[in-house]
Amino acid sequence: MNKKILSLMMVLVLTMTMLIGCAPKAPEAPAETPAETPAETPAETPAPPVENVFVSIATGGTGGTYYPLGGAMAKIFNENIPGVTANAQSTGASVENVNLVSQGEAEVAFAQNDVTYYAWTGTESFAGKDKITNIRGMAMLYPEVTQVIATAESGIKNIADLAGKKVAVGAPGSGTEVNARQMLAEYGLDYTDLAKADYLSFNEAADQLKNKQIDAAFVTGAVPTSAVTEVTQTADIVVVAIDSDKIAALNAKYPFYAEVVIPANSYKGQTEDVVAAAVMAMLIVPEDLSEDLVYNMTKSMYEQRQVIIDTHARGNDIKLETALVGMPIDVHPGAQKYYDEMGIK
Repeated sequence: MNKKILSLMMVLVLTMTMLIGCAPKAPEAPAETPAETPAETPAETPAPPVENVFVSIATGGTGGTYYPLGGAMAKIFNENIPGVTANAQSTGASVENVNLVSQGEAEVAFAQNDVTYYAWTGTESFAGKDKITNIRGMAMLYPEVTQVIATAESGIKNIADLAGKKVAVGAPGSGTEVNARQMLAEYGLDYTDLAKADYLSFNEAADQLKNKQIDAAFVTGAVPTSAVTEVTQTADIVVVAIDSDKIAALNAKYPFYAEVVIPANSYKGQTEDVVAAAVMAMLIVPEDLSEDLVYNMTKSMYEQRQVIIDTHARGNDIKLETALVGMPIDVHPGAQKYYDEMGIK
């Protein structure tokens, strides 16, 4: 083989070698994918820890009915709703309580249904102010009777006899004060017709009745009211009746009033039935309070009602079948959920 041919063959071999080296490699077989990998199965998110929830229950004066009932409800919530710490707080009652709930300073509050309606509609004691519509109803409770208690020495026999007398008209910001003002108006009286109008809590009024510093007191609450019972232990009292036609006139203006009877012997020395006017006590909560929390509070209150009954006789009036009767505002969805489950309309 001559050199020329040999050189051509070497060039051909070199060219083929280069072509083979530049050819694309065959794709490698993919590695076998495990049947299950962390990427395919998201990690389970741990449940958030249960946070403690503080529930402030706004009640009224310690000598009234709201306060012991609030204490009983706090006991129920603490023992039956995990994570809840509830406490009853003494307050100036209805008007103050509506404001406390509206401002986020109380989670549950007692109030008269008439006062709640005034707040909702911006009328009466809430006239000239923004309507309070960020509150919701939780439950209707029991009748609250406007009782007029006078000392026997005062000679007061009728509401008209309060003219020229020293009268406790209720704590500032209370439903009692609203009732006193409206009731006096039906008899053509206002506070200027009294010798003195004292804005006193139930306990303060009781002390001043016993000490003869005042002649009479308005007390709106369940019968019997402990502050009044206390007065009868050391002083003679008269439970003053209101005329039926005046109650009818009140009802025409304020449809929450109803005529009731304070049974004889409700208080020491009260030997006859006494006609009186009444509204209804209720529970209110903030509009934005947790639906689950309100549901659980409503449910536990009715299921553990015996705790309330053991605390105060008015617990017998707190019944599931009347939970919505006379409700003046929208019901909280959490409470409504429970009522729907129980078939309450």
